[in-house]
Amino acid sequence: MPNKILITREIPDKGMALLENFDTKVLGEGVPERSELLEAVEGVSAVLSTVTEKMDAEVMDAAGEDLKVIANMAVGYDNVDVDAATERNIVVANTPGVLDETTADTAFMLLLAAARRLGEGERMLRAGKWDAWGPKQLIGPDVFGKKLGIVGFGRIGQAVAKRARGFGMGIFYNARSRKKDAEKELDARRLDLDELLRECDFVSVHTPLSDETHHLVGERELSLMKPEAVLVNTSRGPVVDEAALADALESKRIFAAGLDVYEEEPSVHPRLLELENVVLAPHIGSASIETRGKMAELAAKNIAAVLRGETPPNPVNPEAL
Repeated sequence: MPNKILITREIPDKGMALLENFDTKVLGEGVPERSELLEAVEGVSAVLSTVTEKMDAEVMDAAGEDLKVIANMAVGYDNVDVDAATERNIVVANTPGVLDETTADTAFMLLLAAARRLGEGERMLRAGKWDAWGPKQLIGPDVFGKKLGIVGFGRIGQAVAKRARGFGMGIFYNARSRKKDAEKELDARRLDLDELLRECDFVSVHTPLSDETHHLVGERELSLMKPEAVLVNTSRGPVVDEAALADALESKRIFAAGLDVYEEEPSVHPRLLELENVVLAPHIGSASIETRGKMAELAAKNIAAVLRGETPPNPVNPEAL
């Protein structure tokens, strides 16, 4: 009996081409309803999922004993219950490495746009409210030569640091362990989180979502930041307490923020939508043609390897093999 593969969302052709010899089913372009997912997963050997689907024990049990692998088309896999998968000998795989540079580009884009009030200025211009250049109009802090604090200093955080060097920025980071090689290469200095928040003019968040990092940046942490500071988050939405961030932005406790991820995607905290001093992007961190193609290709390679009885390129739980 041929292996059946469920692909929860339409993916780039590079990924589909690698699975053309399998019996594949694609649910559609939009986010599938939960009931649709539970019905479609029955009897499949593999699922290629995205961050918008909750892959929990209920989905795994609905699939049945044939399910061998869940390949998440993302670096993060907080939408997948890895423990439940391991208990069922289901391999979970992700797509690290291929989106580091593109996500770092997005983080720096948000940093610049928030500092220089690009979103606010474009809205003004499009609404026909810009009547002339003004000496105090839309002024914001310089980026060049300022201090950048990076929370989470993995591949993406280090890629952001490389960009910051071109802007003459002082680079500081917070991570569970010291990154000596990266410190030397990037002239970076490790600080505890509170010190980083106090010292830095810009703070960019790149830590994975876990129980320990949920609301890592909340009311207390925001209160430590400089009034002219800018916060950027391209990691996962729940790492930042959106309600606390809205308070800080509304009261001008910090200058601005740039967000690509949200606590309850696709919903955004309504108060954030009302504020001018936050740049909001719809989770486009990896949205380049090249990178999304590589992500789809790597997810497909993870599936094909497991179904051939081989070790996939990026297993999250190798003990399930």
